[in-house]
Amino acid sequence: MKTIIEPFRIKMVEPIKLTTRDEREQLIENAHFNPFLLAAEDVIIDLLTDSGTSAMSAEAWAAMMRGDESYAGARSWYRFRDTVKDIFGFEQVIPTHQGRAAEHILFGVMVQPGFIVPNNTHFDTTRANVEYKGGVALDLPCAEAGDIDSDYPFKGNMDIAALEKVVAEHGPEKIPLIMVTITNNSGGGQPVSMANIREICRVAKAAGIPFYIDACRFAENSQFIKRREPGFENTATIDIAREIFSYADGCTMSAKKDAFANIGGFLCTNDAELAHRERNILILTEGFPTYGGLAGRDLDAIAVGLCEILDENYLNYRLDSTRYVVDRLLKAGIPVVAPAGGHAVYLDAARFLPHIDPLQYPGQALAVELYIEGGIRGVEIGTVMFGLDPHTGEEKPARLELLRLAIPRRVYTQSHMDYVLEAIGQVWERRNDVRGMRIVEAPKFLRHFTAKFERI
Repeated sequence: MKTIIEPFRIKMVEPIKLTTRDEREQLIENAHFNPFLLAAEDVIIDLLTDSGTSAMSAEAWAAMMRGDESYAGARSWYRFRDTVKDIFGFEQVIPTHQGRAAEHILFGVMVQPGFIVPNNTHFDTTRANVEYKGGVALDLPCAEAGDIDSDYPFKGNMDIAALEKVVAEHGPEKIPLIMVTITNNSGGGQPVSMANIREICRVAKAAGIPFYIDACRFAENSQFIKRREPGFENTATIDIAREIFSYADGCTMSAKKDAFANIGGFLCTNDAELAHRERNILILTEGFPTYGGLAGRDLDAIAVGLCEILDENYLNYRLDSTRYVVDRLLKAGIPVVAPAGGHAVYLDAARFLPHIDPLQYPGQALAVELYIEGGIRGVEIGTVMFGLDPHTGEEKPARLELLRLAIPRRVYTQSHMDYVLEAIGQVWERRNDVRGMRIVEAPKFLRHFTAKFERI
């Protein structure tokens, strides 16, 4: 069958408040032209993030009723730990309240001022946590990542030659770990191939440098490997995931993405001594090592979600439904990152609004206009998010100027996506009238969350 259907039935609904265009004009102005500062009830289709916004299943809700809220050694902890070890394979499992907490602990232990952390592309909190410790978050995307229109299947790959050069120049004395993000969120949600992961592992092991994976969307990345990488077409997705992590020394994970959870994350390693140091920080900042800032019910929900995300019927639906939106945008001539990623649609704001200078934030301007047009909330991934050096204060255009429309899991239907397509098309028709933005007020780190803007 050609028709894409949701491989689930809807059991409970939540009403959507519908607003008028005039109302949205005033609402976004009151929010200082930053979609993060809008009240959620004033958003019709919320594509700000797929983090913590997914719909949990009947099984996950049932598991929450089993949650053991004992402070130490709860049954929920053991179910969570055993599930993580079964899929990811690491000996040491450290729960945290979300992924950025895992990053904060990891880099707090491993990064010192002047250290370099190579990655295919750091996302916002990963970069900020490295830079907060005085480190350098170095992006090494593959050459194909710069061609938004190409159909190269693994644009999330790291540039191995560039990695080898950096490692040869600085060595383990300056590089505490090498990291790869799957899928590559900042690079358009593009996957990383198994061959590339093997090569990163080879470089890391030869230099004696730990290799870590930012695993937020590991299941989607695994399904892309099954679809696109020769030799894996008949391999179960869970076995692909297990092979991915077999090459790594540890991982960070936001369970708010590919574990369907509303909160939670974890940090893993095979290094018992390192884990001991990390747990000392965990106790100080998050909680006892068997709950790590989470309720027992959340640990149980994550355990269920990690199993559900590896259902191949669901993953095929997930990838196909995102591709449905991208294909229709391409057919309409609207600039969008191709091929389609797994969790989001990325509009190319630089080509959508070529008359707006990069330092006048075309991605932010596009986010504002899409909200006004259809009440749709997205997030800029461009110069607002990545253009400022927090140490020098220097600002320069980001490598890509994108508007990300992240699709929560099991929340919206195809008709919702058709509405999104119609709104994008209407903004496209009046694109020449869209004005740039300037920042009125912003913090030094992660400014996109709370910055205030005005139209130029």
